Order: sequence, then C-alpha cells, then structure tokens
Amino acid sequence: MTTPQERLENYSRSRPREVLRLTVRDSEGEGEILVYKGFTSSLSRATAFDPDVPVLEPDTEILWVDRIQAPYQPQSIQYLEQHLSWVEFSQRLEQAGF
Repeated sequence: MTTPQERLENYSRSRPREVLRLTVRDSEGEGEILVYKGFTSSLSRATAFDPDVPVLEPDTEILWVDRIQAPYQPQSIQYLEQHLSWVEFSQRLEQAGF
C-alpha cells in the first residue's frame, strides 16, 4: 500500500506545471509542505537531506491541499484551486490512478 506522500509525489511527477501546498497537523503542530515534481519538502520545518526520509509521518493529518501554478513564488501565488480537503483530493488521486 502506498503512503499519502508517495501518492502525492507520483501525482506531482505527472503534473510538472503544478505545485501542491499542504497544510498539515502533526505532533509538532500545524505546518506547510510543498510537493513538486516528485519531491516533498517542508516550508515550516527542517527537511532531511535524504529524499528517502519521509516528510509526512504516519500520524500526520492533511488538513488542506492547494493546487498552485508552477513555479511556486510565495509573493505572487497563482492558485488553480484552494482549500481542498484531504478526503476530496484523495478521491481525485484515486480516480486518476494514484
């Protein structure tokens, strides 16, 4: 079974003109994570140098998914969609085969 992070990374590999920004909650509180071209990194915490170390821990709750036009430019974000629930976005991933 693939993890949410693997599903998101696979999705993003197939859509290189799109960035996913996740709002998450874990044991350290809320944070933001970007998924782009198959790689995941944290905007609010340190990200391990090794890409095999997961950014999303098993207990991480994905609160929202924003779809953003690449490249990601924090000063002028071009949203494709905002505040999709994880349930909604996960269903889309499943329908698309991810």
